[in-house]
Amino acid sequence: MGVYQQTTRGTTYRFDGLVDLMARATPARSGDELAGCAANSDAERVAAQLALAEVPLRQFLEEPLVPYETDEVTRLILDTHDTVAFEPVRALTVGGFRDWLLDLAARPDAGTTLTRLAKGLTPEMVAAVSKLMRNQDLIAVARATRVTSAFRSTVGLPGRLATRLQPNHPTDDLRGIAAATLDGLLLGCGDAVIGVNPAGDSPQTCADLLHLLDEIRVAYEIPTQTCVLTHVTTTIGLIEAGVPVDLVFQSVAGTQAANQGFGVDLALLREGHEAGLSLQRGTVGQNVMYMETGQGSALSADAHLGTGGRPVDQQTLEARAYAVCREFDPLLVNTVVGFIGPEYLYDGRQIIRAGLEDHFCGKLLGLPMGVDVCYTNHAEADQDDMDNLLTLLGVAGCSFVIAVPGADDVMLGYQSTSFHDALFVRQALGLRPAPEFENWLERLGMMDAGRVVPVDASASALRALTDRVGS
Repeated sequence: MGVYQQTTRGTTYRFDGLVDLMARATPARSGDELAGCAANSDAERVAAQLALAEVPLRQFLEEPLVPYETDEVTRLILDTHDTVAFEPVRALTVGGFRDWLLDLAARPDAGTTLTRLAKGLTPEMVAAVSKLMRNQDLIAVARATRVTSAFRSTVGLPGRLATRLQPNHPTDDLRGIAAATLDGLLLGCGDAVIGVNPAGDSPQTCADLLHLLDEIRVAYEIPTQTCVLTHVTTTIGLIEAGVPVDLVFQSVAGTQAANQGFGVDLALLREGHEAGLSLQRGTVGQNVMYMETGQGSALSADAHLGTGGRPVDQQTLEARAYAVCREFDPLLVNTVVGFIGPEYLYDGRQIIRAGLEDHFCGKLLGLPMGVDVCYTNHAEADQDDMDNLLTLLGVAGCSFVIAVPGADDVMLGYQSTSFHDALFVRQALGLRPAPEFENWLERLGMMDAGRVVPVDASASALRALTDRVGS
């Protein structure tokens, strides 16, 4: 383990290894303070960032932040590292890599170059460079990065912003979910996925929800995919039982111990991935996984310790979760950025910064990255903060965001963004839905001249749909 130090204004700061250096260089957030690894002052944070800028990128291949011998995520990162793809930046320091990325972002060939580079980067490298970047830097590079995925619709194309239609219900009432789904569809949402978090996790409940969503999709010939966000083992069982499963969902984290807290390991995720592929339900692609992450998940599971027993900062651990996602070629990945609470991201400022970091790191690692622009009611944040983050992510080329009735998820008990928020950011920034979904909207007269035309769900349409569900 190396020792790093930096002298600024006559004070020498010492950092014991990359674990300590990375944590002290991280922009302020409550989770790192809770873990005891945050910088003790702004001066120490700047000193750590100056020291981190001088670290060669290849040092992250030689000094793992989480031990190789005890962590399968570390083994995945190092064993699958593409040395050929890494070659263009192999000689750079973290600071040099930042300059290289910003220069590249202004060039027309940036997207192609960054796509080739992705598998040569490790999560720790992209987390490190993000710590040296302003928000505008994160936006500029993410905007230049191109990542697409496809199932029945194509996600991540330039100039487009997809949405997950999230019609959750506190009792999994099928009529309520159907009505919320129709409301979202009539406002142009749902092109990334129609995805329900079940209030109850029984296989029968999940099967009923999947049958409902598939019936709606087929009845209206909607070029999208559906998902019930249950545990991967439940989904494997549903596939074996012949339930119409499009996407296999799982929450994942950045350490083996944290994933064990979710009840998964890489072998189980591979089993779920293979089960999803076996169905061949996609029409324009076969990206069958949907994976969620979030800063603070490892710390909340007491699974955040790295080399030497030192706590690893939550943003670096979040980036390591993207290595798990990348292994399974997913259709969708999103960070639930403010969902875990103010213990990890205290206020709107920290949530906005974390959302931009997560999006940047995920895209740079080659993921179709989305963000649940959200917060809990006990955080020092409000809907204006979410408006700001949503707009910044639209500028940054985010693949998709979450859309919830009224921006208020009454089942999960948190605040996200609404169907109308998605309309706003698309109209304000000239963004469009996924092309297959856009064509569907145009055929139904719900889109005109590239803009979604909001249509109120009439009482007769709602009654027809809910009666059909009830039968």
